[in-house]
Amino acid sequence: MIASPAEADVLLPAVSQSDVGHSIGDMIFLKLADIGPELNTVDDAAFVPRLAEAWAFEDSVTLVFTLHPDARWHDGTPVRADDVVFTFDVYTDTMVGAPARPRLAQIRSVTARDSLTVAFAFARPYPEQLFDAVYHMWILPRHLLEGVPRREFASAAFGRDPVGAGPYRFVRWTPGESIELAGDSTFFLGRPGIRRVIWRFTGGDPPAALRLLLSGDADLLNYLWAEAQTEVEASADARVVPYLSSTTYSYLAFNFLSPEDPTRPHPLFGDRRLRRAVAMAVDRAAVVRAVDGPDGVLARGPMGLAYWINDMPYAQLPFDSALARRELAALGWQDSDGDGILDRDGTPLSFELLVPSTSTPRRRSAVIVQEQLRRVGIDLQIGETDFTTFQERLQAGDFDVFFGTFGGDPSPSTIAEAWTEDAVGGYNYGHYVDPAFDRAVAGALQARTLDAARAEWTAAITLINEDAAAVWMSASPPKAGVHRRLENVTIRGDNMTATLPQWHIAPSRMIARDRIAP
Repeated sequence: MIASPAEADVLLPAVSQSDVGHSIGDMIFLKLADIGPELNTVDDAAFVPRLAEAWAFEDSVTLVFTLHPDARWHDGTPVRADDVVFTFDVYTDTMVGAPARPRLAQIRSVTARDSLTVAFAFARPYPEQLFDAVYHMWILPRHLLEGVPRREFASAAFGRDPVGAGPYRFVRWTPGESIELAGDSTFFLGRPGIRRVIWRFTGGDPPAALRLLLSGDADLLNYLWAEAQTEVEASADARVVPYLSSTTYSYLAFNFLSPEDPTRPHPLFGDRRLRRAVAMAVDRAAVVRAVDGPDGVLARGPMGLAYWINDMPYAQLPFDSALARRELAALGWQDSDGDGILDRDGTPLSFELLVPSTSTPRRRSAVIVQEQLRRVGIDLQIGETDFTTFQERLQAGDFDVFFGTFGGDPSPSTIAEAWTEDAVGGYNYGHYVDPAFDRAVAGALQARTLDAARAEWTAAITLINEDAAAVWMSASPPKAGVHRRLENVTIRGDNMTATLPQWHIAPSRMIARDRIAP
């Protein structure tokens, strides 16, 4: 059994927007091919076959896949090229509103050459062509979905009772409680090592999920915060398993617009010098050590460790509280009444940090940051809300600063989805807009070679770091809690269930139980 604080939204990959939904969907459906454990998105040789048994570039803009002839949908229907063509049409249909649609913009067409051969035509050559062709789309069954109106995909009954072609079949969904899957004994790539998997939901309560693991009632908890790691390490029956890498980073994002009047700049954070002073007053390393442990990793910009641009040199704002105080003084902020909080024109330097109550690491980090800022005379108020309210306030622009996380896709192209002007109204909740940064990102995305792309990404990250669009916090790889009965456990940084079909239960641990079975 897998303990999960959150529940899936829907099990139709084209429209699912939750991490849990994607993880479960990845066990039911398949992509044409997938990235390997190193999460390398630019080395074509690192990709592994899934529904496609082979692929090759005919020329620089034509990529041809050959489907595995034995692939079958769980109802017995063969998987064919028409399913791939149909899937691309669904994902790129504006009425469906697939979150992955922007990532497929460079693919001009997908056509079936015969029942087992499908060709992708690209607008231009670039380093991540194979990645874009396979990573963002789980192939869907045309014969079961072609009659569903495109505007109704998100609410289609199929999303609560899916039929895929992956290693696990859907069994049942008990809302608010659990989702059960069964290993497909006829799976063309080999029967999975664990024949039954149940996801148990704990209503947004991470400690309750941890208790399930520690009591032996769950076999996997995908994320452990620092205290949870300590408890698992002390347990006789569970162990800590680090992810192979990480696509996730956390950050304190400034709102560039006034929450009261979004036609005007934020009264504080419209000022670049103030943003930089606040950023330099935060001892990020101390926060990450306290929350993630001694092996915690600082984010170097808006990127996870798995991004292939993470190893390049980027300018960083230093932790320098003395310089932060001088900058604030130069901006006219003084402690005129001796209360320890800076003020200007009778207004204290005070603002709110919005934090989701469901995130233990962010809640703990926020308290440490609050104390650090108080030392330089800044009054940081922590506003904890449930996750639904947190998202609603982000979308409404009703915040000063929010403590966010971003992850999932191991490609640096995701930077455009959260930090460019085109992302305003999407994930760019703070309305950060800088034309020079946008030009550098566009140049990186349009580059035909890795060297050209690296140069543009270096320019882009340097710009956004110097501009203090956010305070980049943690890029630490997550750690999972796993019951010792499970063997051959590896966890890929972008998807906790990607390798689960290869896990198995130790022979000495094969006991009768109703949650996860060999």
